[in-house]
Amino acid sequence: MRRVAILTSGGDAPGMNAAIRALTRKAIHEGFEVFGVERGYLGIMEEQFIPLSNRSVGGIITQGGTMLKTARFPEFQNEEVQKKAYNILKAHGIDHLIVIGGDGSMRGATSLAKLGMSTMTIPCTIDNDMGGTQYTIGFDTALNTVVDAVGRIRDTSNSHERVAIVEVMGRKAGHIALKAGLACGAEIVLVPENPMPLHEVCRHLKETQIRGKEYSVILVAEGAYNSGEVKSYIKDHTEFDPSLTVLGYLQRGGGPSAFDAILAARMSEACINLLMSSVDNRLVGYIDGHIRPISYQEAERLEFPINEKDYTLLSILSS
Repeated sequence: MRRVAILTSGGDAPGMNAAIRALTRKAIHEGFEVFGVERGYLGIMEEQFIPLSNRSVGGIITQGGTMLKTARFPEFQNEEVQKKAYNILKAHGIDHLIVIGGDGSMRGATSLAKLGMSTMTIPCTIDNDMGGTQYTIGFDTALNTVVDAVGRIRDTSNSHERVAIVEVMGRKAGHIALKAGLACGAEIVLVPENPMPLHEVCRHLKETQIRGKEYSVILVAEGAYNSGEVKSYIKDHTEFDPSLTVLGYLQRGGGPSAFDAILAARMSEACINLLMSSVDNRLVGYIDGHIRPISYQEAERLEFPINEKDYTLLSILSS
């Protein structure tokens, strides 16, 4: 009986548990023995392997976080550490390692694949910034969380006729900020890919005030600007005194949306089917509505940046 090990790595995201559940049950259905690795790549080094069964993953599909826990382990970039991890996996009889996580997690899987380990990667990060897939598990849930929060902030900003700055996650990609901006009607969105100069932000606020609008919502992706500096700049260069809300880890928490739970199920099914067909060392991507296996090399090259048409549309609708 072949053995599959599953781990979650890096930042947690809604839908990780849904993927663990689907992978476990599909793998058992196909005759695999399934183990979980607690605390990501660190757990391999510490040999934290636990058996998984249909019963042990019952009821987790709607839960946020990850039952396997997660940890950042930068030491895994060291080749000697990678070799030790490979040897530990083989010593435990692991035939395939399935990694659930973001781009750093995929790089870890790629390193083990180069050593001869059979690996697969399920893309799961709220930032939606991985190559090889248009959607990552967790993004839709985080987006809905942000839209709900901004809607509440907009209500009070409208009442007080005040500018509201809301910082959202997105160190190198502005997917959350841009999509949330479209969905909730934000007046200004600042993203890492194309950060509007702050003097332009102030000009825009003054123009909207002249048109009779006394409040505005500004979404700031964390990688675009320091949101505190945005607040200070606006206060120093206009008559506005903005409020500032940092949504932070709120965006990572909670159970998955229907879209993310279904995406986790479909990606997990495809992952096990690929292993059954002797196809491995792939990212299970979602492109144009279809689940596709993408080689790690192709995933590094195949990027899906923010949609510039969305950015243009936002500027039109917020005028």
